Amino acid sequence: MSSSRRTQAGLAAGAAAVLLTAGLVSPLTTATADPEPPPVADATSPPVQHNVLYRARADGTSRGAVVAYKQDDQNVNSAQPTMLPGQTFEVNTVLTDPKLAGMQISIQWPYGSNLHCEILVDDQIVAQADQFIAPRLFRVKDDPLYGTLQCGAPLDLPMPGAPDTAPPDVPAPPL
Repeated sequence: MSSSRRTQAGLAAGAAAVLLTAGLVSPLTTATADPEPPPVADATSPPVQHNVLYRARADGTSRGAVVAYKQDDQNVNSAQPTMLPGQTFEVNTVLTDPKLAGMQISIQWPYGSNLHCEILVDDQIVAQADQFIAPRLFRVKDDPLYGTLQCGAPLDLPMPGAPDTAPPDVPAPPL
């Protein structure tokens, strides 16, 4: 390269440096002139999920045990664990509304046992119950839930869109 070309290249580089420092020309004009807008928080963010732990225990003779529990916000699941004295049945699930957490333990007639249940939401006990179920020679006719322990929210919540089976309100008779 000749000395005149070096001088011209040096002058061009110097002029570009002066223009860049003066802010008249930017090599990243599009990137700095139109910065990306900040990310917008999604208005439909998913709801907060709560960890739910169901525990059930039967201390005594209890064949045919059934543990029903709220699996998610709409569904109920059940299991038939072998409930031996000292063993605990546990199941984990996730709920959006922790007030819906509920379970029910039942054992077959004629057996008796001490039933125990606990519901933990985010590692905090929110419900627990104990009930002694006495062994019976005959089926209890006036108590269809004999042999059943309910804990937490009831599992028989009304379904949306289902017909209302409750009897209509009857007004009180006038005095």
